[in-house]
Amino acid sequence: MQSFLNQIAEELWEKNDSFDNLVFILPGKRAGTFLKNNISQVVSKTIFAPEIYSIESFIEMISGLSYATNTQQLFELYNAYLNIGSEEKESFYSFSKWGQILLQDFNEIDRYLVPPDKLFSYLSVIQEMNQWHLKPNKTKLIEDYLSFWNNLEELHTAFNKNLLENGSGHQGLVYKEACNNLSDYINTSKNKKHVFIGFNALNTAEVFIIKEFLKEGNSDIYWDVDNCFLKDKVHDAGFFIRQYQKEWSYFKNHSLKGLSEYYSTTKNIQITGVPKNVSQAKYVGDLILHLNEKDPNQIKKTAVILGDETLLNPILNSLPAEINQVNITMGYPLDKTPIAGMFTQLFDLYIQLDSQGWFYKNLLSFLVHPYVQKILSSEDKNIVNGIKAEVNKRNWIYITPSKLKSIFPETTEGLTLLFSYENAEPSHFLNNVIALIELLKSKFQLQENHLELEYLYHFHTLFNELKMLSGEYPFLNDLKALQSIFKELISIEKVNFRGEPLEGLQIMGMLESRNLDFETVIITSVNEGILPAGKTNNSFIPFDIKREFGLPAYKEKDAVYTYHFYRLLQRAKNIYLIYNTEPDVIEGGEKSRFISQLLTDEHHIENIVTKIAVPQINSILNTPVSIEKDSDIMSKISAVFKKGLSPSSLTNYIKNPINFYKQKILKLEETLEVEETIASKTFGTILHKAMEILYEPFLGAFLTEGKLKEQRPKIRGVVKHELLKTYAEEDISRGKNLIAFNVIVAYIDSFILKEIENIKHHTIKIIALEKDLSVDIDVPGIDTPVILKGTLDRVDEKDGMLRIIDYKTGSVLSSNVEVVLWDEIIENYDRSKAFQLLCYSFMYQIINPIEKMSAGIISFKNLGSGPFYFSTKNSRNTSKKDFNITKDTLDLFQEQLVKLIQEIANPAVPFIAKED
Repeated sequence: MQSFLNQIAEELWEKNDSFDNLVFILPGKRAGTFLKNNISQVVSKTIFAPEIYSIESFIEMISGLSYATNTQQLFELYNAYLNIGSEEKESFYSFSKWGQILLQDFNEIDRYLVPPDKLFSYLSVIQEMNQWHLKPNKTKLIEDYLSFWNNLEELHTAFNKNLLENGSGHQGLVYKEACNNLSDYINTSKNKKHVFIGFNALNTAEVFIIKEFLKEGNSDIYWDVDNCFLKDKVHDAGFFIRQYQKEWSYFKNHSLKGLSEYYSTTKNIQITGVPKNVSQAKYVGDLILHLNEKDPNQIKKTAVILGDETLLNPILNSLPAEINQVNITMGYPLDKTPIAGMFTQLFDLYIQLDSQGWFYKNLLSFLVHPYVQKILSSEDKNIVNGIKAEVNKRNWIYITPSKLKSIFPETTEGLTLLFSYENAEPSHFLNNVIALIELLKSKFQLQENHLELEYLYHFHTLFNELKMLSGEYPFLNDLKALQSIFKELISIEKVNFRGEPLEGLQIMGMLESRNLDFETVIITSVNEGILPAGKTNNSFIPFDIKREFGLPAYKEKDAVYTYHFYRLLQRAKNIYLIYNTEPDVIEGGEKSRFISQLLTDEHHIENIVTKIAVPQINSILNTPVSIEKDSDIMSKISAVFKKGLSPSSLTNYIKNPINFYKQKILKLEETLEVEETIASKTFGTILHKAMEILYEPFLGAFLTEGKLKEQRPKIRGVVKHELLKTYAEEDISRGKNLIAFNVIVAYIDSFILKEIENIKHHTIKIIALEKDLSVDIDVPGIDTPVILKGTLDRVDEKDGMLRIIDYKTGSVLSSNVEVVLWDEIIENYDRSKAFQLLCYSFMYQIINPIEKMSAGIISFKNLGSGPFYFSTKNSRNTSKKDFNITKDTLDLFQEQLVKLIQEIANPAVPFIAKED
């Protein structure tokens, strides 16, 4: 296969003895590098390299202007906007949302040499008609709206004038000026022959320029298109070139040059559907590995074309280790780089900063960013972990810069740059961000991390430009506006990768493939919405006006994609088209119409193989976790027995032995986290403590109505005092914490009122509150002493009968405290509350032997149901219950308790996870 550029180089060398007077103009810079290489292969002697331009750089040279950056354009546009019309002006932050669309429209109007006065006149009249109504007077809103449309021509003129005064322009203005200066350029370069190579969709300015050169008779144009598409009157791959052939007078006497007949040759075409983007990347990696194993030299002639450029990173990470040379010919979007996330979060932090400080979740989320950790890294201390630990320990829901400095009084440079009240002001923010980039630069240089340094360089340039512009333009005076322009810029700017363009595997975007030919082509994301991009209407100019003035619309944009797609297929021998089988809004729609067209193409229908590829999934047997008890675990179990087993730790074992293993053997504690709202555990702790304080005056005494009523006004103060030990005062004064505070107060108040009603008919004497118990028990077969310990919430006497009371803030059912079969108490977690009550009774009986007692749970969630007393039943169907806990009852319980402890101590019984 002969490439298009090689064909042109050969043809021109045959016609010319020298390339000294030739000027080559191509669609992009990339093709220029390949053309130069092809010329060196064709020419058999040493010559001076000819002038080679991309169309943009060539037109820039003719115009005498330089291209203004997107940032400069937006600022100049807003500056012009402020100085025209009398209607109320929007802030820069609001303007930046739609300013980019206006820039695109102005650019398109000038590139297509549309008379702005006529187009904007059309626009304003249409808007006037849209707002027509019977009422004679228009509202101010409608007047301002129409004024905007009426002022567009003036805005366009002022904007272009400002740019011209600075010697710069947007692309459309540069093209327009080039058209104005073209005759002067042609007159000064009559001794040069200009050759235009590989163009397809030309704007009006390009058409004008090329036609003027061709009119001079000393220029030429070569088209990179297959005859097959030209002959097919409906195929969009030849849409534009058929148009030029028909409309240009030049082609009445000249034939099209550069045409090929390769598309209809036999090709190996494989169409593969793969689920989701990451799977596409993995599939490409496997495909390249297979190609490399088959023929390593073939990789040099292979190109991976990314329909969706965000697949670049996944594909680079999926390439096999055997591929040691890769050339990336595309820009990677700046907003997809890892460092962009850090700056975006930093903007968000300071926009959200208020008098209370930062919400802890936002701050901690920022601190876990890898680059923030790198900025704060220190040899002698881990600043990020220190901040997180202190925030969790002090339960800070809102954090100020001064609080952060209190953790590390000897602040580091990174901490000062990241967290300062001054950063809320744009100029300080930009200065500190630039200083942060310098700090990161020094760290990356030590690690020789060249890719990250490249990212940093682009952000350094961007922030310096923003700093310069914010000083020049006073309207950039708040962080929201700065963030808006920052987001716009990083979504447009790209990191350009540089490599050896003529070696190794080539990875590029669709546009970068212009004029380049490869034997093996792999195209990813061949889905609707990506290839082609589909209908997008980011324009203020309606479709019918675009049609009227010859501006490109959906049809033309689809034809551009069609041309690039089929041009890649023209000379390729092996074609791999990969599409996403799981369409969605972000990753494209259904498989592309290009695939459907190929499947009905008479030239290749017999050579196409279609298949669906899915990742290999190995099934994993869900076997429960089992921990064997070795000598080390057995010694730790003995230590647990000596320290003491609580009723809750034993019920934890009943629920799931693995939980007991983690908590008691491995001593894994729950991660300390900030409680922005009162957690159920904290809720219960505060209620228990408040109940203890309020009932302390009754220890050893009988409850009386008068004294209980005296306690009611104290409830709110006691609960608040306990809450403030965990939360700052402002944190319980609003939101869910305020609700929880009032719920605790209401629970306790309702309970005391119920107690007042109770003592009208019964006598209640308080024996103990929050009493700690600890007893030694003998367990047959275990030499180690076993301690059982726990805390009783309340012990009292009701009408002379001893009661053990356990407070619960959750719901309780009577079935939770009933026992029919005693084995259930250590096998069924639903009986855990009965188990706990018996544990407390068992310990109390050992310390204070008593003939009988009762034990019950007071559920604050359903106080109306009264205490839920432990009871035994002969069968599930009977309603007869025995509420007395006697020595016989506790002997039966002791049997089960011993059995449970023996199981824990048995080395032959592993810790086995139970399903929740």
